[in-house]
Amino acid sequence: MVGCGRNSRKIKNLRRLFVTFVCASQLPACDAHSNSGAAESAKAVVAPAAVLTSVAASASAVPAPSPPFRPLKVEVQAEAMGTSLQFIAYTTQQTSEAQTRAAIAQAIAEVRRLENLLSEWKPESDIGQVNLHAGEWVKVGPEAVTVLERGLWAAKVSSGSFDITFQSLSKVWRFGSAQDAEPQPPSAAEVAKLKARVDYRRVELDEASGRVRIGKHQQVGLGGIAKGYIVDQAARTLKEGGVQSFLAQAGGDLYGAGRKPDGSPWVSGVQDPRAAQGQFFAVLELTDHAFSTAGDYARAYVVGGKRYHHILDPKTGYPATACRSVTVWAPDATTADAVDDAVFILGPERGLALVESLPGVGAVVVDASNRVLVSERVKDKLKLLRHPTDGL
Repeated sequence: MVGCGRNSRKIKNLRRLFVTFVCASQLPACDAHSNSGAAESAKAVVAPAAVLTSVAASASAVPAPSPPFRPLKVEVQAEAMGTSLQFIAYTTQQTSEAQTRAAIAQAIAEVRRLENLLSEWKPESDIGQVNLHAGEWVKVGPEAVTVLERGLWAAKVSSGSFDITFQSLSKVWRFGSAQDAEPQPPSAAEVAKLKARVDYRRVELDEASGRVRIGKHQQVGLGGIAKGYIVDQAARTLKEGGVQSFLAQAGGDLYGAGRKPDGSPWVSGVQDPRAAQGQFFAVLELTDHAFSTAGDYARAYVVGGKRYHHILDPKTGYPATACRSVTVWAPDATTADAVDDAVFILGPERGLALVESLPGVGAVVVDASNRVLVSERVKDKLKLLRHPTDGL
């Protein structure tokens, strides 16, 4: 019986241990029924540890805040069309630096593709073929059709002051890379003979079938409008690539899309026609607008105290003399490029009247007397830095 008593006590002790173990693992439930000081002590220690564990787990689950997005300025330069190309763009949260650079590369490729189609100096181009087959119908691509149509439009609105058939005179007037080492102006007889071939009204354009025919002995040149068109197509390529805020420039033709990340507009300097390249007398704002400058300083020479330059007046066959520079602000670069030459040749009074008649177009003119004239639409967008330098 002694053995049985011992076993009975062991069983009771085991029961006590079991109850203590269960209550310790479920303290809130046991607390109301237990008077044990040990149970209260266990509750005081275990509960805060559980709370800390929960808070730590929640804190580790919250992701660290990402740094704020900062737009990156991307600049690329290249050469094409006998001039410098410059592209400035900003990245966005949707368009990375790599995507922006890829879009600019595509825009440069488009510039070179169009140059090969539209250059009058390339015999294999569409325009080169038109000139080689003067007097015959020539099939051309849609790009050439578009630029020829716009060139003929510019000729009509400017009463022939802008004329794509001026190229006939290039045989005797040579500027830029074609300029002689010691240039001399041609004789009056040479000019008169070739001037007779200059007449845009003899150009026939069949837009539906993509054909063009110029007069026999005529030559066409798109140098006064093609660069603007090409800038427009470069801008289109950038937008298709996801780039929305940029400046695209080819020589004196440029287009500014959108605004800079800080909300300010793009601005471009207006070249001082008698100062060194890159010296500006004014700056002009550009927001979804184009800008083109025609000047008597870009391709020119001085002989006998007289300046000769590449902007020829179709009615005289000689370089126009009414202006030193004309900068045109327009909704697209094609319009700006054509109108600046027309205004330069027409002169400030008639030229500014033309500008005011065209929707969304403005101009800044430096005339032959070095006066600065500004059209109404750009008065609040132009900032004069100083008066242009005077000189021959």
